[in-house]
Amino acid sequence: MDKPLNFGVLGASHFAASAMAPAIHAAQGARLAALASQNPANIAKFTGFCPDLRVHDSYEALLADPEIDAVYIPLPNHLHVEWALKANAAGKHVLCEKPIALRATEIDQLIAARDTSGLQLAEAYMIVHHPQWQRARALLGEGMIGEIRHVDGVFSYFNADAANIRNRPETGGGALRDIGVYPFGAARWMLGAEPESIAHAMLHIENGVDTTAHVSAEFGGASFSAMVSMRMANRQAMVFHGTKGVMSLQTPFNAGVFDLAQIELSLPDNRRVVERFPAVNQYVLQVQAFCDAARNGTAYAWPLEQARGTQAMLEMVFAAAAG
Repeated sequence: MDKPLNFGVLGASHFAASAMAPAIHAAQGARLAALASQNPANIAKFTGFCPDLRVHDSYEALLADPEIDAVYIPLPNHLHVEWALKANAAGKHVLCEKPIALRATEIDQLIAARDTSGLQLAEAYMIVHHPQWQRARALLGEGMIGEIRHVDGVFSYFNADAANIRNRPETGGGALRDIGVYPFGAARWMLGAEPESIAHAMLHIENGVDTTAHVSAEFGGASFSAMVSMRMANRQAMVFHGTKGVMSLQTPFNAGVFDLAQIELSLPDNRRVVERFPAVNQYVLQVQAFCDAARNGTAYAWPLEQARGTQAMLEMVFAAAAG
């Protein structure tokens, strides 16, 4: 059996402590080995479930640690590219939170670094590793609901904390970057296509960040509409409307947290088919897929080229909204 990848975490964010660090700790082929943080209270959130964790007092010290094979980056959005490149240059595999960059051209730098180094460098877009999405994509490929004519996506939650990085323009905040990447990326991944045009984009701006966005786009033979918001009650769904049926995912993004992951098919003759996916941790599956790609060169479901496509779509939306 291959030696596990020793992971270091750059920064003690709440999401890292609650979701990704436990996932690394639980994943086969991975070992949570180190954390870079100076805050004792935040450090305790990690050492509580991983008491042998090695703690570094700076990001640079963690990257210099010869025992660390891979780095997970949960830093604010505007720091992703800088530290992904530094980690890659230090000889580490890199799994970085989304959006991995604020501009598509920055992802070109990351692709070049990945290809030059031969190390794995990827965005942590976890949903493609979940079996509900893999099954949904297979069903579309089999023509279960015919040809796709329209896709709907919605993702919302409430966060009006002005100090939160998602509400600050200088940290790359905004609803589109935080959660718009989910319906955008899911539509692209499922359709296997890029948007040809943005038909409509309306953004609500507060303090320099988009808090709610309504977007319509054209994907060739399929139209697409999405609403994302950081100022509305929790809601999420993705619906694929075809010529022979409708496929709905009612917990597409926070499976097992928001609700049970399931696919609902509405088919001819009033047939309804439901497939459920209980007790699946998509973050653990993501880490295991990343380790397999890093160790064995196995194709990764969400390479940087996919992340670039979503970033390009974001830029199309921002341009359309600006007029």
